[in-house]
Amino acid sequence: MTQAATFQLEMTRFIRAPREKVFDAFTHQDALAAWHCPRGMHVSDVSADARVGGRYRIAMAARDGSAFVVAGEYQALDRADFLAYTWSWERGAMAPDRITLIEVTLMARDGGTALHMRHTGFPDAFMRDGHMAGWQSVFNHLTDYLDPAGSAGSLTLIGDPRSSYCRTVRMALAEKGVAYTLQPAPPSSAEVLAANPFGRIPVLRDGEFEFYETRAILGYIDESFDGPSLLPAGGAWARARGEQWVSVINSYVYDTMVNRYIRPCTRASGAHGEPDRAAIDAALPDIDRQLAVFEQAYGGLDFLVGGSPSMADFMLAPILFYLERFPEGAALLGKYPQVRRAQAVMRERESFIATQPKPGG
Repeated sequence: MTQAATFQLEMTRFIRAPREKVFDAFTHQDALAAWHCPRGMHVSDVSADARVGGRYRIAMAARDGSAFVVAGEYQALDRADFLAYTWSWERGAMAPDRITLIEVTLMARDGGTALHMRHTGFPDAFMRDGHMAGWQSVFNHLTDYLDPAGSAGSLTLIGDPRSSYCRTVRMALAEKGVAYTLQPAPPSSAEVLAANPFGRIPVLRDGEFEFYETRAILGYIDESFDGPSLLPAGGAWARARGEQWVSVINSYVYDTMVNRYIRPCTRASGAHGEPDRAAIDAALPDIDRQLAVFEQAYGGLDFLVGGSPSMADFMLAPILFYLERFPEGAALLGKYPQVRRAQAVMRERESFIATQPKPGG
């Protein structure tokens, strides 16, 4: 260390793996190559001479072509209890002459390992806080690498699986091939309110990160994980058109089809326990107009934009699945062959089949 520690950050993480495996993940080149970068990046080059006085170097690359390189020297190695090493950016967030220190303590706990990391020597709080999100994301990668459940060890989707928005996120995760844990919870439940003050579902938790609002969740999934893009291919025009349809579905379609039609169909609110016919009848002309817009948008295409499904398709398909379950909705869909054909294509996808709500749900 060439500078005294001034600002520091500390983090803890429980990992379902023995201490020896966690320790080795910090010292073996192959392991570092697999996990030592934030989500949405990959390790492009790595070297590690794991002995006191030995050096390591990790090059990380982002999808936009930006590169970050960190290097340092091992200060202490006590397998499998403790290790310490210096940290200096060759390319990235801090000046190359600023050397900080990382100390990792490992303790056996509950069939796994409690990891405590202390990173000291930051010149100011801004630089310290700038590293916090990066380390959290790196440790999510570490959990993916070591936990027997893979990414499901850190990634949890909270919400009601019958929700169209929850199904949208589940379809996106399935398309990406990302393992996750589904935690059923209704809107405004304690689990949901702990992450979303508005009480809406779904909520996505990735380690210490929590996100709500489906479009934000989809964006995080798309940037963080490999697999097919959730955005339309074709440049700025295609992406803008995809965002247009996402906004249309969120701003108009969901309210008309779900709030004003599907929910009144499923909730008895009349004097004799019958559905609210006035609300249902009032929604039908608007549903008809919206379906006509999608009929024109599809034309002869299978998807709203381009040759593969994108966020808008994953948002619309679960809503139309419910719309078709009720007689007026099915009749309206019958008027629009392009919408029906496109939805038939979506319903053949494995992501749609795997997220099918249970009968009666």
